[in-house]
Amino acid sequence: MRKRIELSVVVPIYNEEESTPVLCEAILHVCQSLAVPYEIIFIDDGSKDGTPQVLEKLHQEYSNIRVIQFRKNYGQTLAMAAGFRAARGKYVVSMDGDLQNDPADIPKILHTLEQGYGVVCGWRKDRKDKLVSRKIPSKIANWLIGKITRVPIHDNGCSLKGYRRSVVKQLPLYADFHRFIPAMSTLGGAKIAEIVVNHRERSFGSSKYGISRAWRVFLDLFVVSLIVRSSARPALWFGKFGLVALLAGIGCFMIFLAYNISGIVLPSVAFMFFALTGHLVALGVLGEMILATGDYRPGQMVRDGILAINRDKGASLHE
Repeated sequence: MRKRIELSVVVPIYNEEESTPVLCEAILHVCQSLAVPYEIIFIDDGSKDGTPQVLEKLHQEYSNIRVIQFRKNYGQTLAMAAGFRAARGKYVVSMDGDLQNDPADIPKILHTLEQGYGVVCGWRKDRKDKLVSRKIPSKIANWLIGKITRVPIHDNGCSLKGYRRSVVKQLPLYADFHRFIPAMSTLGGAKIAEIVVNHRERSFGSSKYGISRAWRVFLDLFVVSLIVRSSARPALWFGKFGLVALLAGIGCFMIFLAYNISGIVLPSVAFMFFALTGHLVALGVLGEMILATGDYRPGQMVRDGILAINRDKGASLHE
């Protein structure tokens, strides 16, 4: 009988031919010391160097190494999402494939998850990156993300994170949403912890990220903020803005009537506000319909091991 997988390590890889064997060796060393059933899932995100051949060799050598290969480069978020879907472990740990994350932090992450947390975020407190192009933009982005999403994490960009499988399987990941996993996980009520992790300088190759991607982060931040704030009660959220637009339209129309103002400017503005009110109300209703018919179900948000139904005794709940 096959043992149940306890730990899945998910590693997106893109053009890391030299780093991959070293990283794999380090992860294997840590996982073997844990003495639990584990698997390592490498996701080759359309590498153009010798990474696919390296991964194929590792897969043939080790039975607990699985490899997912993309036809082309789809980005880190989709690579992580593919790894999360394939993961079979009770706990899932993700990390970068460039050796800057340290596999030696995995036991610390697992220990924190076992204390009841749904997501454990790594914090690269002593980050080994360039100050102007990486550290300062990262601090600004993390401060903004914390303020807007109301999930204050020091280092959203750190890929070294741990999750309960029940949490990570529900995450709707696309675009560059891997930075917003802590905020997105709050949709399911996950309890979040943050721990300081080791960070190392790059040993091989060059970074795939730069300041030019900042605009995409801000665009994704707006979308994530909208999802996090409106997902529970979309009609109420859109209704607040609809009410403001309705009052503005009524105000413009009353001024037009009270002061007998000539021209079509005020009636036109009032009409635009009324039309905006209708659009916002329609969006709210659409959101409620999606909420009622989609996968966002309170029954799927129960944490593993917290509640169990004793069917023999009639649906009683136990800690």
